[in-house]
Amino acid sequence: MGEIEGTYRVLQTPGSRLGVQKTVGVSTLESGQNVSTAMAPSPAKTHERDLPIKIRMLDNTVEVLDIESKYYGQTLLTEVYKHLNLIESDYFGIEFQNIQSYWIWLEPMKPVIKQVRRPKTTMLRLAVKFFPPDPGQLQEEYTRYLFALQIKRDLAEERLTCSDNTAALLVSHLLQSEIGDFDESEDREHLKTNQYLPNQERIEGKILEFHRKHVGQTPAESDFQVLEIARKLEMYGIRFHLASDREGTKINLAVSHMGVLVFQGNTKINTFNWSKVRKLSFKRKRFLIKLHPEGPYQDTLEFLLGSRDECKNFWKICVEYHTFFRLFDQPKPKAKAVFFTRGSSFRYSGRTQKQLVDYIKDSGMKKTPYERRHSKARASTRASNTDVPKQSVPFTEGLRTPGSPASAAAPFHSVHSSAIPTPVLPIFAETSPSSLDPRAPYTRIPEKNTAVPAEAAGRKLMQQPGSPVLQGRPVDHPQLSSLMLKSPLGLNPAFQVNLNAASQGSSPLLSPVLSDAGGARIEEDDEMKRKCCPTDKAYFIAKEILATERTYLKDLEVITVWFRSAVIKENAMPEGLMTLLFSNIDPLYEFHRGFLKEIEQRLSLWEGKTNAHMKGDYQRIGDVMLRNMRTLKEFTSYLQKHDEVLTELEKATKRLKKLEMVYKDFELQKVCYLPLNTFLLKPIQRLMHYKLILGRLCKHYTAEHRDFADCRNALKEVTEMTSRLQHSLIRLENFQKLTELQHDLIGIDNLTAPGREFIREGCLYKLTKKGLQQRMFFLFSDMLLYTSKGVTGTNQFKIHGHLPLHGMLLIVLDPPVEESENEWAVPHCFTIYSAQKTIVVAASTRLEMRKWIEDLNVAIEMAKKSTEKSDMLLENSLCNRSNIFCSLAVSPELPPRYLLGQAQRPNTITHVCWYRNQSLSLSDYLCMIQNQLSGYLLRKFKNSNGWQKLWVVFTNFCLFFYKTHQDDYPLASLPLLGYAVSSPGEADGIQKDYVFKLQFKSHVYFFRAESKYTFERWMEVIKRATSSPARSSLLLPKDEKDSHTD
Repeated sequence: MGEIEGTYRVLQTPGSRLGVQKTVGVSTLESGQNVSTAMAPSPAKTHERDLPIKIRMLDNTVEVLDIESKYYGQTLLTEVYKHLNLIESDYFGIEFQNIQSYWIWLEPMKPVIKQVRRPKTTMLRLAVKFFPPDPGQLQEEYTRYLFALQIKRDLAEERLTCSDNTAALLVSHLLQSEIGDFDESEDREHLKTNQYLPNQERIEGKILEFHRKHVGQTPAESDFQVLEIARKLEMYGIRFHLASDREGTKINLAVSHMGVLVFQGNTKINTFNWSKVRKLSFKRKRFLIKLHPEGPYQDTLEFLLGSRDECKNFWKICVEYHTFFRLFDQPKPKAKAVFFTRGSSFRYSGRTQKQLVDYIKDSGMKKTPYERRHSKARASTRASNTDVPKQSVPFTEGLRTPGSPASAAAPFHSVHSSAIPTPVLPIFAETSPSSLDPRAPYTRIPEKNTAVPAEAAGRKLMQQPGSPVLQGRPVDHPQLSSLMLKSPLGLNPAFQVNLNAASQGSSPLLSPVLSDAGGARIEEDDEMKRKCCPTDKAYFIAKEILATERTYLKDLEVITVWFRSAVIKENAMPEGLMTLLFSNIDPLYEFHRGFLKEIEQRLSLWEGKTNAHMKGDYQRIGDVMLRNMRTLKEFTSYLQKHDEVLTELEKATKRLKKLEMVYKDFELQKVCYLPLNTFLLKPIQRLMHYKLILGRLCKHYTAEHRDFADCRNALKEVTEMTSRLQHSLIRLENFQKLTELQHDLIGIDNLTAPGREFIREGCLYKLTKKGLQQRMFFLFSDMLLYTSKGVTGTNQFKIHGHLPLHGMLLIVLDPPVEESENEWAVPHCFTIYSAQKTIVVAASTRLEMRKWIEDLNVAIEMAKKSTEKSDMLLENSLCNRSNIFCSLAVSPELPPRYLLGQAQRPNTITHVCWYRNQSLSLSDYLCMIQNQLSGYLLRKFKNSNGWQKLWVVFTNFCLFFYKTHQDDYPLASLPLLGYAVSSPGEADGIQKDYVFKLQFKSHVYFFRAESKYTFERWMEVIKRATSSPARSSLLLPKDEKDSHTD
């Protein structure tokens, strides 16, 4: 009675994680048995009567398939896929409603009549079962067309909830796909007869406004845009399963490629990533998730569903999702039990995503034509030529039940169609889609793409010089209209698109994918580009200026565009502060937009896109830098006001609750990938970058080089500016860090008190009654705080104690005593004596201990010299002990433990120090400013085959990954504290040039740069920023220090 009914142990699989071994799942087939033989009926029962099964397709047509009564689910699936000529079939499934009206997936390994109660009257329907995170992973245009139809269905059924603007944008792309270019009368007539959304009349005007901007967009491009927009929505691919937690709170459970998700209403409140899940099981109505033990958190979570059947159904979906997205290979057969079995034996029996991608890539099948039932312009790149040979037998072809006459030719009868068929019009050329991004607060004006003749498309690659402004989302607020930028900023497209569909096997709409699919194609393209580009070191230094300038401009947009939009929408910022903030940063933003455009134009000419005799005039960057550095000098007064801006913004957030809420909410948005006030320091930091880059150019050039004089003069100009702002930068960095910690710590009110300086933060182990306990220590110029990261709903650190530095004494045990005579026998430990208490702490390594001791001794000496004692300051700044429990840390309204993350602070570098057991000083942060880099890299996982091209930004001790440099927010991030960077060894099997390896424990990444210079720069900045030197190494003589820098 007390046994678990179904269990599934989540294997440690490659998926999106690094450094894990190749594993396989478990199948329910007996040894020596395959899917075909398992489903074959006995010869005596092959003459059963046929059953008519009705299936609604994604285009809303209904097909009838006559099958035998003993048919297995897989045979029905195979016939449907064969009828549709569907190659990437494993993304799809057939679903039906049970007696309780819940949608259930048809199981391949069970007879249909044992799953569907009344097969003659039940309407089954084809649907997308597995939603990949990136539509670029879908290799077939036809597959993307079906996915777009699924998004259309989800919109109509209110499964894909989104804002009115996003819904209107999605419908406008669907309209473009179905009826072609904008025609107001035709659009209105079509919307009257076709219901895309409930109450769509309310936003009909927005739909038409968006559709007007898609002129020239092909149906295939429209499908891709639908998927690009939908995948960024929180409800993309989500199917709710009603449940409740242990406290009885009503929630919704769902599963995705990432793991098991928890929703409250339509808001996601937690994600249990597959990498953290150890086991999934169910017992009657209880669904159990067993996590890998991590700190003080409970490792088993329990949810209650409506019934046992609902619970088992959700468990099966979780098993299938994990296997499909996380395993490399098809599950192996499970050995049959000798005496008895316990629990459910259900396992996923299809191909994994990895197998499916490899199958499509290796099969080399020619594209076959298909028909868009709802589209007037029936365009298809699958119609590559008229004489198409018979398609290769798909994977599911062998799953037909042998010995059955009906299996040889199962007739489909079309019942009805929702659209009148029209002739197929093959398209020979497609242009790159004009992206109208729904995320940003400005509307992007897309280029009007016109039809390209087939002859012109076949002659050469065409690349329209794009001119997108800020990636845009329509905003209804009237005040934002005044913020529209006057002139578009020209950006070169990141990837060229081949318009000759006949010569290119894959669709030109493929994005730079984040999977192994298409890795070889990207690699070959890069090889060709590498051969065509200049090889001079000065060119790559100029390219570094371009790449980092693009990132810098995006960082400025976080303030000038995104944060401005947030405060205007809520009317949360006083007029005076608005003027102070944006009058200082707007002129800088406008200047750098023009500067970036100049750099792009110069690099374009440098790369040879002009006449040969003119080429030499443009193989330099010094003149551009000198001209703009002189202009930038005029903005020094703006930069000097950043101190005041930061101070006033911090004061206002403390004083105005509305602004504080907007500030906190904004920091939770994806676009704000760093603490918000960090972006305000970027202008001064950028000057330091210019100085370093120009210094490298001057060292590279000889004195006789024609670009040397301009570079040297530009270096003088920027050095003059940085010398004025150097002390201001250190002061601002200190203030920014104190402000950030003010938000991260619970139990202190006035951390940003005048005169206080941040020195070091990091993990030490404090001796308590329970033994050594991990604590997060923060050292300031007047005190030492130690905290713990407990179970709080705000992701903050709770202060356990504070020690004033005045009168503090350190005692370090000698190594022999430390190792033998000390009763605790703990290495790397030392004792801290203060007026209030004495604590014993231990560091993780001898180097960490030395860093702490050096910084503590310096801080204690500074405190001795200070005439003002910090006792008064501490009493004013620290909360009363009883008050701590009235703060945000412990509140009766806090959600249960598994809901952590609903409104918590985002993880900062302080949290990384906690989890990685590292420490950082202010010197490390100042060193980080000089070691920031951006650019395209090819990334490879330890166990993967292909290379993925990504835009990578290194800042704040972290790598941030984007698909292209035009993206507004990163797809993922990788904190590098604790990582080691090196060149790959023989055992790694990397046969490419310019590859560096990042490793932390078993996690391994490989990155490939485009040139020797770029490779050396990435190695250099990562090593410098992550090596965290002790204080003694920062006090080198000037001559010796110069040898370590450019």
